[in-house]
Amino acid sequence: MQCYIYRSSIKEGLYVYLADEDGLANLPAPVMKQLGTPEFSMSLDLDADRKLVQEDASVVLENLESRGFHVQMPRDIEHQLEAIARTANSKATKK
Repeated sequence: MQCYIYRSSIKEGLYVYLADEDGLANLPAPVMKQLGTPEFSMSLDLDADRKLVQEDASVVLENLESRGFHVQMPRDIEHQLEAIARTANSKATKK
């Protein structure tokens, strides 16, 4: 399956895989907000056996077929979320 990959202009490490070259218009508003101005990264022919750096190709394919898109979050998202939670908890404790 041919897919089209765009990277976020505002969130480092955020990528969106699209099943349709013109699929940006069909993305949910929250995804578009995170993308900022989408920057075309590449297109590739994806199959379940293809090795991807961060994603499982079969999961990407499943999302492309069912939703028309797949969102790849930054690698260290867990650490970012933990830092946000610690900051929020710290502020709440000080009140």
